[in-house]
Amino acid sequence: MVRLRLRRTGLRHQPSYRIVAADKESPRDGRFLEILGHYNPRTDPFSCRLDEGKIYEWLKNGAQPTESVLKIFKSVGLWSRFERLKSGEPAETLLQEAEKEYSERELSRKTRQD
Repeated sequence: MVRLRLRRTGLRHQPSYRIVAADKESPRDGRFLEILGHYNPRTDPFSCRLDEGKIYEWLKNGAQPTESVLKIFKSVGLWSRFERLKSGEPAETLLQEAEKEYSERELSRKTRQD
């Protein structure tokens, strides 16, 4: 079974993550099938860049997101767009909408001091 999950990258005490498609049995930072996006929780607000076209394909083929990845998808709005895709809306319009949202989202590159 394929899972969409987080793979930790970054320095010690400064984590950032890649969202990857990986086999359920492989370790957290082990072998993966494809990189689907990046997530950095240390910026305020968090920064997230996803390749929604690839994510839609994996979800349509039966991949299951983990709980943490599902929270990220819901906070970015990807999950609601995927539900609209399943109900029959064209993928091109959804991808354009997602690209517009990513470009409008103003991110400060300043990281938090924990």
